[in-house]
Amino acid sequence: MPDLRRVFPGAGLRATPLSASVQPAIAVAPSADEGVVRALEMGGGRRSDPSDADGLVWTDAADPEGLRRLLEVSPARWVQLPFAGIERFVAAGVIGADRTWTCAKGIYAAATAEHALALMLAAARRLPMYARLRSWTESEEGLERRLAGSTVVVFGAGGIGRALIAMLAPLGPEVVAVNRSGSAVRGARTTVPAGELAGTLGGADWVVITAPLTPETKGLFGREMLARMGPRAWLVNVARGGIVDTDALVDALRAGQIGGAALDVTDPEPLPDGHPLWSLDNALITPHVANTWEMALPELRGLVRRNVAHFAAGEPLEGVVDPATGY
Repeated sequence: MPDLRRVFPGAGLRATPLSASVQPAIAVAPSADEGVVRALEMGGGRRSDPSDADGLVWTDAADPEGLRRLLEVSPARWVQLPFAGIERFVAAGVIGADRTWTCAKGIYAAATAEHALALMLAAARRLPMYARLRSWTESEEGLERRLAGSTVVVFGAGGIGRALIAMLAPLGPEVVAVNRSGSAVRGARTTVPAGELAGTLGGADWVVITAPLTPETKGLFGREMLARMGPRAWLVNVARGGIVDTDALVDALRAGQIGGAALDVTDPEPLPDGHPLWSLDNALITPHVANTWEMALPELRGLVRRNVAHFAAGEPLEGVVDPATGY
């Protein structure tokens, strides 16, 4: 089993304050959303070419090589990435200690938590099955259920996890939060450190993954972890597909070892046509839409405005990435 003491690296890091500048030069690439440009100007920056930039806002979460090439000709001391998940940039070796790096961790928490809750409610009321019906069918008594009185394990009680816990409160489940340190999370009945995750699964009705993808979490939900869940428990993943061993999940679903899986992210992604997950009645798949670009842009613009203002004042930035851990 991976060393879960390192599941949530980078917690509590602060950016190294940068030299103050009256009006820092900020580039936006590879595409320049007008709202992002206005945001950097509202933050006290001026738009510049990457070759003359103090800071760079990178807007393509899928192109680490493009960023690498650009940084070869840019003196930017600070780089802002557009999403919280930065594993592609880490894997490509783009992120280094020679610059200050920030990502969007935390700012999309509410949108993603809403989607997790929607998946849970859909599964609880068997909406995937009912949506496929073409005639009135009597319910099999006892299969629909409420969230009230159930136990929800939230694995990764960062921004998304905390937002979800707050949304769950009026619905009445008991929440077990799992985070790196085991420090108490508001709204959770109990909080345990990541190393004790396995012990929480046997009593769970819902296991919601909101943790980052790191070397320690990759494939974490494999056969051993899934075997600890009960036959009515659902696995909900709105984080990264690679945290779940897909082959092991398919086997568990086919065998009825767990109740079901509701996934906004998969491994591989996109999930290929004809993949077994598409044909399983106890699997609910959405195509990574918990936080779309349209939903993200207003939040990203706000983050850019704030971070440019912090950068201009030499203040710590929001969402600082630790190059040593990649998160």
